[in-house]
Amino acid sequence: MNNQTRVSEFILLGLSEQPQQQRVFFGLSCSLYLIACLGNLLTILAIVLDPHLHSPMYLFLGNLSLLDICFTSTTIPKMLLNHLCGHTTISSSACLAQMYFFIAFGTADSILLSAMAHDRYLAICCPLHYMTIMSVLRCALLVAVPWILSNLISMVHTILMTHLSFCTNRIPHFFCDLNALIKLSCSDTQVNKMLVLVLGSSGVLIPFVCIMASYTLISVAVWKVPSARGKWKAFSTCVSHLCVVFLFYGTIIGVYFNPTSTHTTQRDMAATVMYTMVAPMLNPFIYSLRNRDLKSALRKLLSRNRFAL
Repeated sequence: MNNQTRVSEFILLGLSEQPQQQRVFFGLSCSLYLIACLGNLLTILAIVLDPHLHSPMYLFLGNLSLLDICFTSTTIPKMLLNHLCGHTTISSSACLAQMYFFIAFGTADSILLSAMAHDRYLAICCPLHYMTIMSVLRCALLVAVPWILSNLISMVHTILMTHLSFCTNRIPHFFCDLNALIKLSCSDTQVNKMLVLVLGSSGVLIPFVCIMASYTLISVAVWKVPSARGKWKAFSTCVSHLCVVFLFYGTIIGVYFNPTSTHTTQRDMAATVMYTMVAPMLNPFIYSLRNRDLKSALRKLLSRNRFAL
């Protein structure tokens, strides 16, 4: 307890301390980040510019793409900049800001995926009343609620973090992760750990349970469709969303909701890379490959730009 201190900056140890591995990770991270930003930006532009895609499902997808860009931009550019400049430090205020936005965008992503599952449930199980139920006001609420709740959850974690003292300033991660900072603290972190579970449940586990409930009801409804072709047509609209859900939640639950005794730095790092870099990069491809309307809109957008040049 005598070693407690207020640190002015933290040292981010990154994905690896080996120079050769650092160069490989830099190239890989840079490529994944650029692909993620370009893919999600094209998805947003296609949805905004094509009037045929001005529907609730694509409103949610456009917001998901925006969140993915924000989510990756919270951590990856700083990591790349540190490698290029040859330093690994981050000020305590910048560290808290990074943690705040990482939690906010990640939690908003999670809650929005739940809203998208609810939208698919209504579209498949209540098709005749879908447009009436999914009014402009309800769509606006389903988009706004994830942003508001996620910022409130992030604010609580950040305020509590400002009251902690730290024995060391070396973070064994490539960004200011909540769990990593709690482990470095010499203060009593029982409240912080409890809120990771409580607020994490409201921001991750509850949306995940809602998604599973929505797809259970969808499966029951689809099972009643008499033809195999009809069943596949109904369920194919959900395949893309399910792929994203399992990729995103599988890694997050593995990092934040497993017993701490089962955690290793390498395992947590690998899982974090999956949901911070790989998932946002794959999302636009998963949705566009499974969606004929979105593919058509993307082709129009790209051909329009080609003729403009």
